[in-house]
Amino acid sequence: MIHQNVKVFMKFLVVLLIFVMLNACSSSDPQPAGLSPLTAEAVGQFPPVAEKRAFNVVAPGGTREDEYYWLRDDNRQDTNMLAYLNAENAYTDAVMAPLAGFKDHLYTEMVGRLKQDDSTVPYLYKDYWYYSRYEEGKDYQVHARRKGSMDAPEEIILDLNELARGYSYYSVDNFKISPDQKLCAFVEDSVGRRQYKLRIKNLETGVINDTGVSGISYGIAWSADNTTIVYVWNDPDTLLSKSIKSHRLATDPASDPVLYNEPDDSFYMDVALTRSENYICIYLESTLSDEQRCADVNKPGEFKLIAERRRDFKYQADHLDGRWVVRTNWNATNFKLMSFAEGIWNGREQWTDLVPHDQAVLISGFELFNTFIAINERFNGLTRIRLRSSAGIETILAADEPAFQMVLDVNRQPNSDWVRYSYTSLTTPPTIYELNSVSKERRMLKESPVLGGFDKRNYVTERQWATARDGALVPVSLVYRKGFVKNGTAALLQYGYGSYGYSMEPIFSSSIISLLDRGMVYAIAHIRGGQEMGRQWYEDGKLLNKKNTFTDFIDVTNHLVGQGYADPNRVAALGGSAGGLLMGAIANMAPSSYRVIVSQVPFVDIVTTMLDESIPLTTNEFDEWGNPQDLVYYNYMLSYSPYDQLRAVSYPAMFIGTGLWDSQVQYWEPAKYVARLRDRRTDNNLLVMRTQMEAGHGGSSGRFQRYNDMAEYYSFMMNQLGLQE
Repeated sequence: MIHQNVKVFMKFLVVLLIFVMLNACSSSDPQPAGLSPLTAEAVGQFPPVAEKRAFNVVAPGGTREDEYYWLRDDNRQDTNMLAYLNAENAYTDAVMAPLAGFKDHLYTEMVGRLKQDDSTVPYLYKDYWYYSRYEEGKDYQVHARRKGSMDAPEEIILDLNELARGYSYYSVDNFKISPDQKLCAFVEDSVGRRQYKLRIKNLETGVINDTGVSGISYGIAWSADNTTIVYVWNDPDTLLSKSIKSHRLATDPASDPVLYNEPDDSFYMDVALTRSENYICIYLESTLSDEQRCADVNKPGEFKLIAERRRDFKYQADHLDGRWVVRTNWNATNFKLMSFAEGIWNGREQWTDLVPHDQAVLISGFELFNTFIAINERFNGLTRIRLRSSAGIETILAADEPAFQMVLDVNRQPNSDWVRYSYTSLTTPPTIYELNSVSKERRMLKESPVLGGFDKRNYVTERQWATARDGALVPVSLVYRKGFVKNGTAALLQYGYGSYGYSMEPIFSSSIISLLDRGMVYAIAHIRGGQEMGRQWYEDGKLLNKKNTFTDFIDVTNHLVGQGYADPNRVAALGGSAGGLLMGAIANMAPSSYRVIVSQVPFVDIVTTMLDESIPLTTNEFDEWGNPQDLVYYNYMLSYSPYDQLRAVSYPAMFIGTGLWDSQVQYWEPAKYVARLRDRRTDNNLLVMRTQMEAGHGGSSGRFQRYNDMAEYYSFMMNQLGLQE
């Protein structure tokens, strides 16, 4: 194997040498960025060539050759693999060197729109006002509180800037305050793999202690005794959530009792308190069924069933004022609300309808108050909020724009008449309102500031409907700068996802302004596989209907080009994770429809991954994609798998991003995809891959680094579209 190490390392040195020479030349003879699209010939670089090694992937549907399978290393230590990833990064550095000035300019623009010392709207919980804030020039949030009023002295709960010191990646994805409000339990990840360790901060002394509990999920809940924490333990190999345990402070984690063990690897687990805080509940969820078990918060040992799991039965229950309210799809495709009394366990037959099913309205969530229920729902592809009083009187909150998002915000006081919600659109920054459920008085608490001369009146958002090839009408959210003319000359960035029933909302993004101010159009294709048009919209974009997701996206592109929103030769596409699968599929199905594709952490090797149950998340997703052990699903998945369908054609320019420590889409999927794409394609368009060597699925941590990453692929994309700095 030594000669193979040398070969890869020498290629890496060659790329580095070219990169140094390019920088030396450009320092004395700078090339204007963005004046003309970069090409492989113009850049004059030679991309890495990954070695091919014979390897057969065996499956019931047949044996497939995977010549780049060797790039997989579960331990992330193989020297050949690391050398290849580093060589790809060096090549990306070299290719991007002429755009360094443009990238820096974009980064400065994006960061310049941030109010760097901004803070969230405080909310009252018990006798403290809680909020989060940023400090000028710092990457991470400070979580804080004040007792009694916002005029009281500030108490720091967690300063993530201090906690992140010394780490290249750092994230606290959940923290919980103890019932007596003296302790803070939090979970931290210093790698990016979403495998957390549990720490405790004494809010009176400021001392932080390690519990020794690690390899857990983000879900945690305090019991009433202020000394016991219930948490979700993950399998160290598959990373799947397997057990619910409890940890008593200052005890050995090895003795933590198992409260519940889940034998079915197709279920995810979480743990949390009910609205009443009387129960700790275990939430088990798979694609097609749910199960919930709850225990008295004073003695979280015996967890009782809300309702036993059944295929095609989804539900989630919450508790307040001596009753349970359940959101469920039981005889309700788009979900309904039901209720049952205290003390009824595993008695679905005793549930009664509260908010009936409506075929035109998808109920996506709810929040219980003492005198009303606030309901998140979706109608005609858009979100809205419905208030339902105890007397059954309903109010639907209105919006004035054609495309927007309206969702419930933080509401920690169930005894309040006021409900807080968030509103945003492609032109309106996130805005927090509160509305009185009795008087209907509305107050705006805050509109997120956007600096740099931003004026939302300079931009226009609209809603379009594109006809898919099977006749389905696909909603599209658009935004552009006022004065835009639909004459077929503009550049377009089209974004999509279309999986797991996740709906892509038309929300504000200050970074998009950098595109709009240069004459671009930004579009979100609300394709099947999401849930924008109700539960059936999701069903029509998964399993053996999955190709609808891809053809919907292509048909939206054709519609927008046909309507004059874009030049057919200036269309870019963007997607990540399962949206990266979308990007890989459209690149194979309609390569000539896109000038450039940006694909982040792309799920592109679907068949091989779904055949391997040792890979994290595989078994949870058989009901989403299908189990390739079944020949019907194997053949269907193989027919659209981006990695398997690569062929000798001309592909768009591509920017591929991944993270070495990704636990959702393993780094080797995009790495293999890029290697095979380089080998098979017939074009000479630029293809680059950026691997974040110290990050996972979510990319870099810290708000400024995220904008730096975005500025890199934006500059690549915009250059390919012929946009000038």
